[in-house]
Amino acid sequence: MGAAALALAMVAGSYFLAQRGGAPAIAQAASDTAILAQIAAKDSTGDGLPDWEKPLYGIPLDATTTDYFRLGMTDGEAAAKGLIIPKAPTLAAASASTTADTASELAAAGIDRVPAAGSLTDAFAKDFFALYVSASENAGGTLTSDQIDDLAGQAMDQLESQVAPAPDFKTAAELATSGTGPAALASYAANAEAIVGRYDPRLPESQLDYLEDYLTTQDPADLTNLAAIAAFYQNVAVGLAALPAPAELAATHLALVNALARTGEEIGDFSRTDTDPLAAMLALETHGQTVLALAQAFTALKSAYQAEGVTLAPGAPGASFVNTMDAVASAGAQTP
Repeated sequence: MGAAALALAMVAGSYFLAQRGGAPAIAQAASDTAILAQIAAKDSTGDGLPDWEKPLYGIPLDATTTDYFRLGMTDGEAAAKGLIIPKAPTLAAASASTTADTASELAAAGIDRVPAAGSLTDAFAKDFFALYVSASENAGGTLTSDQIDDLAGQAMDQLESQVAPAPDFKTAAELATSGTGPAALASYAANAEAIVGRYDPRLPESQLDYLEDYLTTQDPADLTNLAAIAAFYQNVAVGLAALPAPAELAATHLALVNALARTGEEIGDFSRTDTDPLAAMLALETHGQTVLALAQAFTALKSAYQAEGVTLAPGAPGASFVNTMDAVASAGAQTP
């Protein structure tokens, strides 16, 4: 279902990102599960420890060596042999205090760089270390790699339960309505198309394509493009929020604005895969539901236009916006 939702969103995205082209080909969505696995396995230094796991052992996120502790073996081999263990005491103390300065605590422990205070990776590390201390005490010694993997899974579950969904960008009371009927619907489509065109970054690929490309090539341009797409969705959400909608579109207009804003927020988190990998992972896990909400909003818009018998000839103001609705609704009808 998540992959189907992502595919639907790519249809809308391809139209959004190619307003001058009329009817671009439907973009193929990459597997969100495969990309999530890429982020989880990403090992920038090749030391055998994925990036998200390095801070657990006190290895800087920007380390360039595979043998950070100079033990004559890779960090992954050292962790597997129990020669390096998580920095449990320091982070456990920081986790127990609501006022402790985590960065200062870790600096005192000799750790050069940690995830930014308040980041999801930082929160994950605190949860992990608290679990590690408890498990070590219960086991009466060093934990096996399988036990540590199990603790990482528990810490991820804890983090997901602690992260509250972001509030909607707008409420119904904050949006205006104006007019009703075919003329109002045609005007709304023309104005919405103009807003989309104003912020369109004219990029040929989707957010998932750029994320997957970056994980493969480490090309900074991919992160720049992700940031541009995130800004596009957020700017369009702001622009549409200021646009009065016909009365019959009020609820759908609200859903569209909030789905666009949330999509932009999640894509922004994708671009933080190097500095806060856990934020990127969690954003990817929720992205399917967000883009499904976006697809549903476009489908509801199409139904409203059909009910009023509103059609716009190719090239007419608002036609490409209506084409986006048609493409998304048609793809949704073909999805099992």
